Amino acid sequence: MAVKLRLRRMGKKKQPIYKIVAADARSPRDGKFLEAVGTYNPLTEPHFVEINEDKALKWLKAGAQPTETVRSLLRSQGISLKRELMKKKLSDEKIAEEMDKWRKLKEAAASAPKKKKKKKGAAEEKGTASA
Repeated sequence: MAVKLRLRRMGKKKQPIYKIVAADARSPRDGKFLEAVGTYNPLTEPHFVEINEDKALKWLKAGAQPTETVRSLLRSQGISLKRELMKKKLSDEKIAEEMDKWRKLKEAAASAPKKKKKKKGAAEEKGTASA
């Protein structure tokens, strides 16, 4: 049986909330699932993501394949990094050290001011076209 980590849509019309579940790849999107791993709410600012790390790692270790969206959520929570460090058979202390380093980098990136891209005006585009 092929298992996937994927999103299960819940909530009201135009107000989706997703449950991250481990499900058989052949079952429908909102159908039967094996185990709930976490939740994801894309409507809040910033997006709310809560993933049970132990359950997610258990299913990834068992061979479950995450969908693209779930893979990006796992990456944003640091679970993918932890899985890679565990694959390298590093000690628990070394893994904790690397995860702390990753969290500090993520916090620094979040607190840094974001630069806005300048859009080219119509006059600049015309000037480059005639030159």
